Amino acid sequence: MSRVGKKPIEIPSTVKVELQGQELKVSGPKGELKVTIHRDIQAELKDGKLFVSPKKGQADQKARGLWGLYRALIFNMVYGAEKGFEKKLEIEGVGYKAAVDGEGLVLNLGFVNPVKIKKPEGITFAVEKNVITVSGISKEAVGQISALIRKAKKAEPYKGKGIKYQGEKVRRKEGKKVVATKK
Repeated sequence: MSRVGKKPIEIPSTVKVELQGQELKVSGPKGELKVTIHRDIQAELKDGKLFVSPKKGQADQKARGLWGLYRALIFNMVYGAEKGFEKKLEIEGVGYKAAVDGEGLVLNLGFVNPVKIKKPEGITFAVEKNVITVSGISKEAVGQISALIRKAKKAEPYKGKGIKYQGEKVRRKEGKKVVATKK
C-alpha cells in the first residue's frame, strides 16, 4: 500500500482541475500545467479532492510505484499553479557576478567568455547582489534550471568559490602544508 499515494489531494478554491480520460489539466492564478497519467493509474475528483489509485487488477509492484509518483506529481502541479516554486543560488568569489539578460541569464565566473543560460518558458530569473532567484510554476523545470546554473561553476572545497544553493554547506578541505626539510 502506498503511503503517499493514498493521501487525497486537496484542491484549493483558486485552482481548477479538469480530468478527461488520462489527461489532467491544472490551472490556477500562476498558470496552467498538464500531465498524461499512466494507463495503470486512475484519478477521480470528488468533493474538491482528487484521489489517485491503481486501476483494478493492477496491484503489481510497478503500478504501486507509479501510484505514489503520480500523486506527488499532481500535488506539485496543484501547489505550483496556486503559489509557484522558487530556488535561490548564491555566487561566491571575487569578480563572479550574474545579470539578467533579455533572453536569459549571463554569468561571469572567471572563464574567458561569459556563460549564457537561456530562459525556458514559464521560468523567471531575478538577481540581487550575489543571489540568483529562479522561479516558476513547474517544480521540475525550476529544479532543472537551478541545477544547470549550479553546474556552470560548482563551489570548490578549498576556498568555497563558485555557485551553491542557498543554505548548502560546502565541505571545506585543508590546503597543502609547507613542511620544513632537514639538511
